[in-house]
Amino acid sequence: MTKQDCLIIGGGIAGLQCAIQLGRYNHDVTVIDSEQGRSTITWGFHNLLGWPKGITGPELRKLGREHAEQCNVTFLKDRVVSVKKDSDIFIVKTAQNNTYEAKTIFIATGITDNLPKINNLMPCLGKSIYICPDCDGFEITNKNTAIIGGGNAGANMALTLTYWTHLLTFINHTKTPIDDKLMTELNKLKIPVINEAVTDILLDLDGQLTGIQLESGNIISCERGFTAFSGNKLNNELTTQLGVKHDQRNHVLADPRTKETNITGVWAGGDLLAHSEQVTISMGDGSQAAIWIHKRLMGIPRMPQ
Repeated sequence: MTKQDCLIIGGGIAGLQCAIQLGRYNHDVTVIDSEQGRSTITWGFHNLLGWPKGITGPELRKLGREHAEQCNVTFLKDRVVSVKKDSDIFIVKTAQNNTYEAKTIFIATGITDNLPKINNLMPCLGKSIYICPDCDGFEITNKNTAIIGGGNAGANMALTLTYWTHLLTFINHTKTPIDDKLMTELNKLKIPVINEAVTDILLDLDGQLTGIQLESGNIISCERGFTAFSGNKLNNELTTQLGVKHDQRNHVLADPRTKETNITGVWAGGDLLAHSEQVTISMGDGSQAAIWIHKRLMGIPRMPQ
């Protein structure tokens, strides 16, 4: 079995950037990706340098893969189920019963968003309904916006979004109780709270958001939307298997300079780390990790901690 210089687990933004950089060092690199990451469902990134009109997640991934393949990086569609370290080699097994060996590992398995199953929600993500206010708050500037959320998470999102617009309605889809302090703030800002489940996202013939239909049949008119639910899942099972240290919120702890974890030979990046949910930071994590993976492959020992 051929040992890869580096095996990248996760082909999202951090994984792709790491693959490109390592490929340009002429290392033997394989990316294993289940093709189910957050960037596969985002239909608009609007805050990236070089893309003033925005770019979809699938298109950015496609271009990233093409770039990496030009550098002789190999891609496999599969899901890694186990990783273990045997001396200085990592043994990786997948859902398709394949086994791989690598000298180094970069893990970028990200998070899975807790999103309800609502008709027409998924096609709107990144177009007219958003998840991250730091990424897309600008898109709702002075627009009539509905927050589809649950309890305190939705209430906090509504308060955050007042930076861009005061034309807000919070639909408490899960009907979860809201803390009194948050309700006081919402009432002070005259943000309506509707304790009903959403059944449908309403679009016009051009696919533009026009409203939110509730279980009662009532329709809330809006131009934009945000989701805000607690319970997003960090996909950190593999780092746990390896004995990687995590913080109190289960994010991976990595050296801020190198992105290497406490397990020598294991690097991590993207939303597994700071949980910033920023494409640009994920790119930086991938590049930074790749530089230090290259140094290790060239025989430079681990940085002292």
